[in-house]
Amino acid sequence: MLQFFRKLLSASHSKASLIIEETDPMKKFLIVGLGNIGSEYENTRHNIGFKILDYFAKKEGLTFKTDKLGDITTYRFKGRTFIFLKPSTYMNLSGKAVRYWMTKEKIPIENVLIITDDLNLEFGTIRVKTKGSDGGHNGLKSVQALLNTTKYPRFRFGISAEFSKGRQVNYVLGEWTSEESNILPERLEKSTELIKSFGTAGVSNTMNSFNGK
Repeated sequence: MLQFFRKLLSASHSKASLIIEETDPMKKFLIVGLGNIGSEYENTRHNIGFKILDYFAKKEGLTFKTDKLGDITTYRFKGRTFIFLKPSTYMNLSGKAVRYWMTKEKIPIENVLIITDDLNLEFGTIRVKTKGSDGGHNGLKSVQALLNTTKYPRFRFGISAEFSKGRQVNYVLGEWTSEESNILPERLEKSTELIKSFGTAGVSNTMNSFNGK
């Protein structure tokens, strides 16, 4: 009889541990790729956030499903759960989707990573920061406004600023050059490694390992 109760207690403890692990917010991450929906934007510089998540999903055999305010898929790696989000709100309202999924999944802000294009970095340069201004980026403006803070991790992917005066919109909404397209696969691969590191090694180690690389 005593042995029976010991087994029962052991089984209950194991189940409780499993429940704690599954719901532990510190092991759950929201990875948001910023972009605009629609095939006309698919291969544009402004949609690098979508492109990185699409590359990751294809590599790992993940499938995005349309849900509230965006397309969603889940990836599990080394005891962590990564929720990938591609907002369907268009760039200017991205914060609405970010806030909704943070709240729904009970994900703390330090476990959110926003992937965005950046004109101020040379093409292909990757840089992670834990805070900062929106830099004039409409997607980040929305995120900042809806979260009411500038202190959230963001992954900036350089697209450079090779455009003449007054041509910025055409440039960011333009497609990659053939030279850039040839380089992109290696940069996309590096980006998937960065995302995994963010969830497993932490933001500080990720910054040290990937910034400027």
